[in-house]
Amino acid sequence: MIIERSDRNPILNPNLKQSWEAQNTFNGCPIEKGKLTYLTYRAMSLSHYGASTGMKMSISSIGIAKSEDGIHFEDRKKFIVPEEEWEKYGCEDPRITKIGNKYYTFYTALSTFPFSAEGIKVGVGISKDLESIEEKHLVTPFNSKGMTLFPEKINGKFWSVLTVNTDLPPSRICLASFEKEEDIWNQKKWENWYKDFEKNSLKLERSNQHHVEIGAPPIKTKAGWLLLYSYTQNYFSENKIFGVEAVLLDLKNPMKIIGRTRAPMLYPEEHYEKFGYVPNVVFPSGALLKENWIHLYYGAADTTCCLAYIELNSLLDYILNRRDIKFKRGKINPIIIPSKKNPWESKAVFNPASIYLDGKVHIVYRAMSKDNTSVFGYAQTKNGEKISLKLNDPIYVPREDFEKKKKSRGKLRL
Repeated sequence: MIIERSDRNPILNPNLKQSWEAQNTFNGCPIEKGKLTYLTYRAMSLSHYGASTGMKMSISSIGIAKSEDGIHFEDRKKFIVPEEEWEKYGCEDPRITKIGNKYYTFYTALSTFPFSAEGIKVGVGISKDLESIEEKHLVTPFNSKGMTLFPEKINGKFWSVLTVNTDLPPSRICLASFEKEEDIWNQKKWENWYKDFEKNSLKLERSNQHHVEIGAPPIKTKAGWLLLYSYTQNYFSENKIFGVEAVLLDLKNPMKIIGRTRAPMLYPEEHYEKFGYVPNVVFPSGALLKENWIHLYYGAADTTCCLAYIELNSLLDYILNRRDIKFKRGKINPIIIPSKKNPWESKAVFNPASIYLDGKVHIVYRAMSKDNTSVFGYAQTKNGEKISLKLNDPIYVPREDFEKKKKSRGKLRL
């Protein structure tokens, strides 16, 4: 699988000139509008005393910035800020999707402090121009995060994916569908859905000690809906391992899993991922598909926004476990044969090992004499087929006691 981090990372850093985003700017989610790429992101303010808490704390809001190349962002400003009672302690981790002429930005809404599972839910802000929010709604009445819509209707319905019980583990990545837009924030429908939410779970956890959470909004490919998500191993220990994984869902029935990764394809390696507000974190928060490359935007150490590129076909091959490699026998075969001139390789030559160095293929092969003594021979070729050099003497013969032939009960043991 081909994955490359941008050499411009981090692509978005905290801005000390604006207090609302001076501490952290991370978990960015992009959307394209015309020739521009807009990036929604979580911005954390400098710590200050809250009037309602009497305690010093940082407040998260949703920022937005624009770019011509998807890397260099400017015109940074607030997009969604804590206003309603159900979000008054923070708006976090946006996921933005466009359907029709509306941009839906789902985000984590915090209504309690100190933070508690009961006060961590999903909200949505709706915009038509990416300049202002026309309306807001509390979406889920239960603990949840990371909700997003599929970028088009499926079988005439809105479809969403969200993480349930993120703060009451084990978490579950689940799907929900809606007949009409208003159903997306219909509290009674969600309450009924939550009673049996497990039947809507994708069941991506490999262990009850692991933690899953929605990452980027789904990407449509010819092979299926591609969903990039966060997978944390050893979640309940001090040695958490954050990683990015992927699952492929059926285009007509997203509840059907076509294939998935079984190990992280991206995990903390770079210094900007290892050190920060929360060390050793990579969190997939948004993605765009451009030609055959996925542009994955992710949060690094809960401090900055970063970018990585994933070659789509190689990822799909990995997920689907495709084996397209075909071998073709060389026209010149065999390339090494037993030699009667050399008794040590007069019976057989086989099981070669090779390495390509300095424009040549170096071959070490097993050779056997008439008395079944095995040694190593050496040969060399420039094109991989025609032998250009072959030594007349073995390069290694049995010399240690444990390498020599021994007789047992009158029989020769090799």
